[in-house]
Amino acid sequence: MIAVTGATGHLGNVLVRQLVAQHEKVRALVLARDSIAPLSGLDIEVYPGDVTDPESLDKAFTGVDVVYHLAGIVTIMPGQGELLERVNVGGMRNVIAACRSQNIRRLVYVSSVHAIAEPPHGTPIDESYPFEPERVLGEYARSKAKATLVLLEEVRRGLNAVIICPTGIIGPYDWYVSNIGQLIIDFASGHLKSYVTGAYDFVDVRDVANGLILAAAKGQSGRHYIFSGDTVQVLELMEELAKNIGYPAPTYRIPSKIARVAGMLASVYYRLLNRKAVFTAYSIDVLGSNSQVSSIRARNELGFTSRPWKESIRDHVEWLRQQGMLPSRR
Repeated sequence: MIAVTGATGHLGNVLVRQLVAQHEKVRALVLARDSIAPLSGLDIEVYPGDVTDPESLDKAFTGVDVVYHLAGIVTIMPGQGELLERVNVGGMRNVIAACRSQNIRRLVYVSSVHAIAEPPHGTPIDESYPFEPERVLGEYARSKAKATLVLLEEVRRGLNAVIICPTGIIGPYDWYVSNIGQLIIDFASGHLKSYVTGAYDFVDVRDVANGLILAAAKGQSGRHYIFSGDTVQVLELMEELAKNIGYPAPTYRIPSKIARVAGMLASVYYRLLNRKAVFTAYSIDVLGSNSQVSSIRARNELGFTSRPWKESIRDHVEWLRQQGMLPSRR
């Protein structure tokens, strides 16, 4: 039996789909308040589970062989430190305790490339750089770095665990609408009037899910693997969205310094309107950071592969369109 935390999330539901396709028995942990629509039609066991509730994890991991820990808070909004600490770091401790209690054979944890201390521009980010919470950008990355260090300490005490650090995940089955999914929707609705310079590395959700399965089978305990795809310039992304959606890309470029100040104000706007953020000071900082990422270790040791980013964006847009989630401009 395989347990997956965060099973209804973007990566989670795709991982569950791939495990089912390989005829694995899957127990999907789902928060009581969450819809199970992302898992509809799959032959799996849906189980109530919350990483902040140790008792629920202990029950959910009973009779399980492998745990994929994907559950967590992903946010580009400021002021979320306490929540991130409770769910991402505290949740990691609870998952570890339940794995030990139930004698789980292997734990596969999805961290983030942002949890790794970033070298200067021009130097690829790889696994030689450490997890250092005080040297990463923002509260989210800090929480993932801290959670990863907690896990590595447990590995030194004998826990069998592998760590995966993906870059920006894109692709279909985006039921709850990720940050990039919201950007696509905003582009289609005409809300994106301008852009900033910068770049980001994107990797397909299906390739990450496949890589997780490879890591469970081949990964070395205590080792971390970066899953990256292609470095994409912001303007390239806008032009590709224009091609796939059928509306022109924004042509007005905002200087990064001005965009960062505007991003600070935008955070207030998103919070007041209860909208998913796509443009904050943190996101501007990330776009200006080092986006050169190497997945050579994962490719050599696990057999990880990634498809071209344009294929992923095309499939992401088409999936949103098929679900009726892609708006039309009036």
